[in-house]
Amino acid sequence: MYLRPIKSLGQHFLINGSVAEMEAEHARGKNVLELGPGYGVLTRELCKRAKRVVAVELDRNLFLVLKSELQYKNLKLINKDFFSVSDDELRIGDTDIMISNVPYSLSSRVIEFLLDHRLQAVLCLQKEFVQHMTAKPGTRDYSRLSVMFQLGFSHTTVAKVSRGSFRPMPKVDSAVIYVKPRGSETTEGEKRVINALMQHKKKTVRSALVDSCEYIGRGADEIREMCEGLKDKDKRVFKLEPQELLGLAEKFAPRG
Repeated sequence: MYLRPIKSLGQHFLINGSVAEMEAEHARGKNVLELGPGYGVLTRELCKRAKRVVAVELDRNLFLVLKSELQYKNLKLINKDFFSVSDDELRIGDTDIMISNVPYSLSSRVIEFLLDHRLQAVLCLQKEFVQHMTAKPGTRDYSRLSVMFQLGFSHTTVAKVSRGSFRPMPKVDSAVIYVKPRGSETTEGEKRVINALMQHKKKTVRSALVDSCEYIGRGADEIREMCEGLKDKDKRVFKLEPQELLGLAEKFAPRG
């Protein structure tokens, strides 16, 4: 199969069968969700191993070719924007895992989707994006993404994937990562406080919270009072571990 990629969709299609086979080993006997099947290299391997595969492809031309070429009884193909598809149509309720070579431009949205749906996944992502997700406190790459990802998931890097495994060849290498949801969820109020802190990550905790008082939904004087006796109030935000930031979020998130 060869179809000209659509530049606006940031399409880079997997052509390395060995990578697809490695990813698909996580699908054995499971109900699988795939975003962006592209040329169908991974989709074929998933269908050979999975109980069911739901694959969502936005590109109409690719969808029609896949519909014609992939004659698997356990495959459901959907031609829509992934993020516009209802949970019922995706069959999220009994989905076991997402396995996908994620378009680089959608990486952050996919992580948010997995966090919201508490879903494990095997993802092929841009190597630099994985580095940001797994960055340690005090490093340049440490960000809100790092904090929310590490609070929400345990993770294992499965393999490095060279840029030559895709067509057209991207400018960067990729990595396959396995992610599994942790036991507890972060509330919307707690997410808001973490976001506020990380927007001012080079400031002290007290300054970051006071500067974000309206966004958080508390008064500046109230925050100053709450910071009294707080052991981390004079620490720089970006040097705090994710769990330390969550502890602050639990304290400062408005109730009700």
